[in-house]
Amino acid sequence: MKNKIYNTLKAILVVFIVFFITWLYAADFGQDKDLRYGVTFSQKYASELNLNWQEVYVSIFDELRVKDLRLVAHWDLIEKEMDNYDFTDLDWQLQLAQKNEAQVILAIGHRTPRWPECHWPDWSYKLSEKEWQVKVLDLLQALVLRYKDNPSIIAWQVENEPYLKVFGECPRMDNEFFEKEVALVKMLDIKPIVISESGELSTWLRGASIGDYVGTSIYRVTWNKHMGYFYYPLPPAYYYLKAGLVKFIMGVNNIFISEMQMEPWLGMPVLLTPLEKQYESMNLDRFKDNLIYAKRTGLTPIYFWGVEWWYWLKQEGNASIWNEAINLFNN
Repeated sequence: MKNKIYNTLKAILVVFIVFFITWLYAADFGQDKDLRYGVTFSQKYASELNLNWQEVYVSIFDELRVKDLRLVAHWDLIEKEMDNYDFTDLDWQLQLAQKNEAQVILAIGHRTPRWPECHWPDWSYKLSEKEWQVKVLDLLQALVLRYKDNPSIIAWQVENEPYLKVFGECPRMDNEFFEKEVALVKMLDIKPIVISESGELSTWLRGASIGDYVGTSIYRVTWNKHMGYFYYPLPPAYYYLKAGLVKFIMGVNNIFISEMQMEPWLGMPVLLTPLEKQYESMNLDRFKDNLIYAKRTGLTPIYFWGVEWWYWLKQEGNASIWNEAINLFNN
């Protein structure tokens, strides 16, 4: 009799587990939600693709009609010479964003989006750690004071994925110094602080403990020299449920997708990689699949990663992804 009861309970448990896993992979938390879409734009990356970066940026508004932007203040572009700031290009980007009534999250600091993550001016490598930290704080202060009254900027992202230790050509983040950075920005302006976190390699708890918002990256396909391509088997529910748990524990106001993979992950620079190889990790079908995946997380807004690559691909004769993006943003 006991064995029969035990076997029955075990069967019920197995059925429940199968049902729960099936539900996890089928759940759609974006239904009936007003989801917003945006893009991250890097002047530096567009230039690395041998594109006219101003032309790409104008097309984001004129063709895609994007209204949500994450822009990047790369240190090595702004302060090529120590204590000599050049805001010309960033001024122009923000002026155009304001003209097009776009909302901007401005990423600032020494570790900002795009490889190699840490975008340091050449002169900064000669400084001691203490001198270097002073210069980073000076940079943050200069940026915030210059742009805090800009109506297009809705939030500051301080550094990029500061707690991620396994990616980028960067030294290990000094947590005490990072807290000083965040405290300085908060002292200078009342706009919310965004802390970005890895979607797959972080709990988001540290970011939620120090920031007002948490922006998460989502990568479906990655590559490394040891394993080659790796496909994350996580369902959209993973991000939705983790966001709910972090909100409950930490009381953070908003968790959104700051970086949704919409370009290939490559072992070599784009210009040195054949198109056929690039299509292995990103093509039109995968673009559509990733869009559906992002929607099903229920997180919003969703900032797509790869707009520069879409434009480059169009210049190479394949406008399919660019045109798909036009349809998405215009509808």
